[in-house]
Amino acid sequence: MKSFMKTKNIYAVCKNPQYEDFYRKKNSTIWHTSKIDAIGEVNISFDKKKIYNLFKDYPYNMTKEEIEILKKEEPYWVNFFSWRVK
Repeated sequence: MKSFMKTKNIYAVCKNPQYEDFYRKKNSTIWHTSKIDAIGEVNISFDKKKIYNLFKDYPYNMTKEEIEILKKEEPYWVNFFSWRVK
């Protein structure tokens, strides 16, 4: 069985009609969603209200606390965008 199949996800309604409902891993605080008419975006939220597009917003539009959470829970993306942070 693949590892992603073992992970239990938690789901929540996204009130923004441009996005699909939120989901997150059981042990995570970062919510993921997808913009309905977009391909290739990585959209996340920390509070299910403000949605970030990682390609556009990391780290420029995030708080220090949000960046620290992202470093802890999504190290792949932090490494991917490491050239943006000096």
